[in-house]
Amino acid sequence: MEMIDYKGVALHRWTCGPSTYLARPELGARLMNWNLKMADGSVRDVIHWPEDADMDAMAKVRGGNPILFPFAARTYHAGKIGQWKDPGKTVRPMPMHGFARGGQFEITAADASGFTAEFKPDATAVEAYPFNYCFTVRYVFEAISFKVYLRLDNLGDEPILWSAGHHFYFTLPWHDGLHRSDYRFEIPAKKCFTHAPDGSLLPVPKGWERDTSFGNPENNDRIYTRLKGDTATFGPNGGEEDIGIRILSDSDTYSTWNAFVVWTESTGSPFYCVEPWMGPPNSPEHKKGLHAVSGGASATFGVEVALL
Repeated sequence: MEMIDYKGVALHRWTCGPSTYLARPELGARLMNWNLKMADGSVRDVIHWPEDADMDAMAKVRGGNPILFPFAARTYHAGKIGQWKDPGKTVRPMPMHGFARGGQFEITAADASGFTAEFKPDATAVEAYPFNYCFTVRYVFEAISFKVYLRLDNLGDEPILWSAGHHFYFTLPWHDGLHRSDYRFEIPAKKCFTHAPDGSLLPVPKGWERDTSFGNPENNDRIYTRLKGDTATFGPNGGEEDIGIRILSDSDTYSTWNAFVVWTESTGSPFYCVEPWMGPPNSPEHKKGLHAVSGGASATFGVEVALL
């Protein structure tokens, strides 16, 4: 691990075999970029990071891996967005994707294989989630893969609810001359949903499992759940150079209601997100994929991203 200067900001860099990982653990525990040196000397960006990123507004940057905590995406209460009802029946505010992606973290461990960072709640976080807890993010980097663990320790006596996730921005397409339509994804799910305006889950009509092309705009912002397996894969239509995202089955939060979400910003974006979540969005209201950590206990959501 080494420190480098990037646009006047001190960043951490890890080199593991052909892979280089760039991160800013102190702000959002953000993994920014993963690139791979190829046999011909070229460099392939696996995790996308925009060159024009505003380093003073990291939470809004479309790149890297924003951490979604305590809940992924939007939450609603009685049809009103930006709210949730806690275990004590109190209705509280909740920002989109929670508050950790732009929050302050303290590095508690860092070595040649990765880092662990602990979230430091600000006033917004305390208002939305006023519990006695410790939330940490741990990355373990390897030659052609990495693991990341989200851990919630309940330091109080009452249960705490959460349904966190990741927002990986993958470079796509990653071959010159190819288009989104030349890539497909495979997710072992029984159910596929989209978002309703009131926060409920709308089933996608039958046939969704037969068309999994990144080139089909109708596949954007879909939620795949009721999983039959732990790994989502995606890559060129021919099946070579696949990327796999595995939800680690030894995690306390492993469940068939874990979810994968596929999303991109626009038809011209140089990325497509494949996102492993603990559950579908708005879990505090519909309860699917909602997890509780008892007083004095802890729970972990672990995933592995690997070149296959």
